[in-house]
Amino acid sequence: MPDTNENEVHEPTGGRPIWSGTVSFGLVSVPVNLFPANRSGKVALHMVTEEGTPLARRYYRPRDDKEIGSDDVVRGFEVKKGKFVVIEDDELERLAPERTRDIDLKQFVKADDIDAIYFERAYYLAPAGAGATKAYKLLARVMEDEQLAGIATFVMRAKEYLTAILAENGILRAETMRFADEVRSPAEIGLPKAMKAKPADVKRIVASMKRLTKESLDKRELVDRSAQRLEALAKKKAKSGADVVKVELPEEAQQGNVIDLMERLRESLKNAS
Repeated sequence: MPDTNENEVHEPTGGRPIWSGTVSFGLVSVPVNLFPANRSGKVALHMVTEEGTPLARRYYRPRDDKEIGSDDVVRGFEVKKGKFVVIEDDELERLAPERTRDIDLKQFVKADDIDAIYFERAYYLAPAGAGATKAYKLLARVMEDEQLAGIATFVMRAKEYLTAILAENGILRAETMRFADEVRSPAEIGLPKAMKAKPADVKRIVASMKRLTKESLDKRELVDRSAQRLEALAKKKAKSGADVVKVELPEEAQQGNVIDLMERLRESLKNAS
């Protein structure tokens, strides 16, 4: 294992953290920064007209097709079919969780006891500054050695999240979790119960699996081939000029571009002189 300085901090290069606070329990408090562990897909389709004009979504009243402005839209909770209770903005604000900067660990459980079906989205936790590195590494090491996960709640962007804090290879990771009532059981879906299999059938299945078994997961296989095909098709059509539409910019945007270009031209002439 290479020698490392336990107080050395490598600043994350993935941009600014989306949340900063502390992981805390008992007398332990570790300042951390939160970073998303995944990124959105790079290929997306936009809704436009055949002429290339981007489309906007608007609210309308179905009974008379009347468009509704944002000032006329309120939030409603459906208490029964067709009956809504209006919830005002100030009422929502009063119900909002208290804004804190703590990931408050409520309990520790064996990491293997948490079914992956409860995991929703992954984040990395990084030590917030050189002073936090030693405590961060110690917490990560102990949790990893003991194979424990911490169950916590924290508030981010005015929403409270249930989360599991996990440690792997000296790194702390937070997995936001689904609540128990959001997870369906096999019985709800009607999946069959386990049955006893014939030894010959088991042997045949095991043999087929062994032929496809690898020593480790090849991450080169984890590619979005559908997105790659879509991107390749779009680039091919763009190169040939097929079905290419150009969006007309609003007049104000065009004027802004002209002003910007004129300013650059003046600067260039000034520098040349």
